[in-house]
Amino acid sequence: MSVQVFGAGSWGTALAVLLAATGKTVRLWGRNPEVTAEMARSRENRRYLPGVRLPDSLTVASGAPEAPGDDVILAVPTRAQREVARALASRGAPLRVLCAAKGYEPGSRLRMSTVLREELAVGPGIAVLAGPSHAEEVARSIPTTVVVSSEDQSVAITFQRILFSPTFRVYTNLDLLGVETAAALKNVIAIAAGICDGLGFGDNTKGALLTRGLAEITRLGEALGARADTFYGLAGIGDLITTCMSRHSRNRNVGELLGRGRTLEQATRETGMVAEGVNTTRSAIEIARERGVELPITEKVAEILFEKKDPRVALSELMGRDAKAEVR
Repeated sequence: MSVQVFGAGSWGTALAVLLAATGKTVRLWGRNPEVTAEMARSRENRRYLPGVRLPDSLTVASGAPEAPGDDVILAVPTRAQREVARALASRGAPLRVLCAAKGYEPGSRLRMSTVLREELAVGPGIAVLAGPSHAEEVARSIPTTVVVSSEDQSVAITFQRILFSPTFRVYTNLDLLGVETAAALKNVIAIAAGICDGLGFGDNTKGALLTRGLAEITRLGEALGARADTFYGLAGIGDLITTCMSRHSRNRNVGELLGRGRTLEQATRETGMVAEGVNTTRSAIEIARERGVELPITEKVAEILFEKKDPRVALSELMGRDAKAEVR
């Protein structure tokens, strides 16, 4: 079995390592020829996954193949998904595509599956990968469980079989809208969790934040037409817990720096990685306002990110909202 993985960052590299370790023929494509050449020589992604050896069977290259092949995984940031998909389409669309990015396209606010459908008009099977799965742990064979979602069950099952390994358990879910919404919005709550960490708050605050954050995500998802139970699965509460708690989470790390007084620009520069939750915050608010859905935590995160509101003031305003019954 041959799989093409696009995106030589931490997540793309981790998935390529996972696949190669199970005996598949894998080619990992990166944008920068110098970086991919160094990875090929050293057998290591020193910038994003230092200490993880690339299997000898894993091929690393730059650019893109003339013929993408049957199965493709796109592990590039949301802002680059359209560009890469368009480049693939110009070479002949693959049979199936799995998107490993979580978030909305900047500007259009489109989900990644919609972007891929627009660019890969030939009609390949499209799926997304979600769930609690930090690259740093997947690449080191730490037991991980995820979900693959597609509106086409056969496509979901195909990628389930491709990815399944002794340390990487894969479930399927046909609620594509719900999985993508959960995967995107948990990054916003993770920024809020990091802000709380940066301010020195404790477990009480974090527990409340995750609970009410999940209520927000579910509320918006249901308004869009998603199934409520999706948000209590791996793409929802599973990924939410991991992303809000982990030292590996770039969104939580950005939030922690904000809580310590950094500006968004400074926090982004210090982490050195794309925090998808920043763009998702803006998109989520716009979508929620169109639907008449209330997202109080997300609103305060946006004020901190884009209006430079003092995080302590934002928290005080959240705590001071009118008392009400605990409902979603």
